[in-house]
Amino acid sequence: MKRLILLALPIALAACAKPAQDTPAPAAEPPAATAPAATPAPAAPTGAAALGAYHWRLQDAKDAQGKRIDALFARADQPLTLDFAEGRLGVSNSCNRMGGGYTLEGDKLAVSSMMSTQMACADSKLMALDGEASKRLEGSSALAVQAGDEARLTLTNAAGDVLTFAGEPTAETRYGGPGEQAFLEVAAETKPCSHPLIPNKQCLQVREIRYDDKGVKSTGGEWQNFYEDIEGYTHEAGIRNVLRVKRFKRNPVPADASDTAYVLDMVVESESVKK
Repeated sequence: MKRLILLALPIALAACAKPAQDTPAPAAEPPAATAPAATPAPAAPTGAAALGAYHWRLQDAKDAQGKRIDALFARADQPLTLDFAEGRLGVSNSCNRMGGGYTLEGDKLAVSSMMSTQMACADSKLMALDGEASKRLEGSSALAVQAGDEARLTLTNAAGDVLTFAGEPTAETRYGGPGEQAFLEVAAETKPCSHPLIPNKQCLQVREIRYDDKGVKSTGGEWQNFYEDIEGYTHEAGIRNVLRVKRFKRNPVPADASDTAYVLDMVVESESVKK
């Protein structure tokens, strides 16, 4: 940020002639104050940048007749969510994870045929959600996107279905840049650990692991108390996990936290461990 520095210029009063004894010399007026230049607010992202800056959670869906599309709300507590990154659209909170390529031209979004994992879901409505979502997302849709504190994405497909999504900023947006990828192994059980602000705190037991270019895993070091939370991760006692996380530097640093934030990217391994 550039700052405008005001320099008070001294005024030299010349004494070339002695003023009349009964006429006081005029007082010098101080220079007029100049208001500092306002710092413009950062521009809200637009186009593809706006799409990639948020997780888009389905808020409303209506068909061409204005009727709510109930089939898209099989998970009331986990709404269908879209993520756009590097020309790929990812869909989560359906039965399977789905994804496909996309292109954006002006206000037109074109989504290719999507691929998905092949997990079976016991709930028939959840099982049907994959097909219902694909049917309405694939192909060309008119797009309207609004960034900012109340981010909104509206897609209107060729059949006249109108899907409205609310935007939640991604970790990259919240922390101001890309995070560093790391893999953490989380032990099945927590252990008591000392914390100045949290009595009787239980800490995750964590050690960092690495994968070589052939995918061979190597474990690094002893188990350590992990005092931080991992955003998006809920530990279940008796389950050992390997997590792919992103580490972000906090700025400013909260008084009750470290300078590093951890955000879950995906669960790589999961295993039930018997005592």
